[in-house]
Amino acid sequence: MLTVTFCYEAMRLVKLTTLKYVDININMKAQLRYRFEQNFEDGATVRMVIWNVPSPVPPSEHGHKYRLVYLENDKRIIGFDNERGKGDHRHDGETEFPYRFVDVPTLISDFIDAVRQRRKA
Repeated sequence: MLTVTFCYEAMRLVKLTTLKYVDININMKAQLRYRFEQNFEDGATVRMVIWNVPSPVPPSEHGHKYRLVYLENDKRIIGFDNERGKGDHRHDGETEFPYRFVDVPTLISDFIDAVRQRRKA
């Protein structure tokens, strides 16, 4: 489920304070691959959930379903996800952009970099 590579990438973001694992929803034929949640002292939150799915979520061509989000005051500031009909994409505030999915480690790294840039601002 959680490999050293993914744990290392997540811990690069901030000091780990909360790590939660959840059961797989029995209605969804997917296997939880990775789950991470970080609550910052200023109230911001990072949540990352990645599943392996038996078939791609169209129009994506890979076997992953994911949702990575950075929230400030419960409002999405940065998001990376894929959904049926839209495929892989990224949210920067209210703006949505296509995202080129390479692999899971790159996805996590891209997300962490975006969050770091935002938190520096």
